[in-house]
Amino acid sequence: GRVPAAAAGEEVPVEGGPPDHSYSLSSGTTSEELLRKLNEQRDIIALLEVKMKEMKGSIRRLRLAEAQLREEIREKDRLLHAATAGTRKRHGL
Repeated sequence: GRVPAAAAGEEVPVEGGPPDHSYSLSSGTTSEELLRKLNEQRDIIALLEVKMKEMKGSIRRLRLAEAQLREEIREKDRLLHAATAGTRKRHGL
């Protein structure tokens, strides 16, 4: 294949896509502008990856907290059943 125009530092015409789309590029986009857009997107992606890691950490902590709460509820239920077992028999429930 032929060398892409971006490699030669020329203007790269980009066809297709609605012009109002935020990612669509005008036909006069230079390789410099393309690089800037790519770098901006790379920064955004890096930021999103950090946010995702933070969210995964939060989810992990919430899951641990949930497991502990479920354990406490099970324990309370067990005590409640033990305490009410005698009265249930008397009332015929």
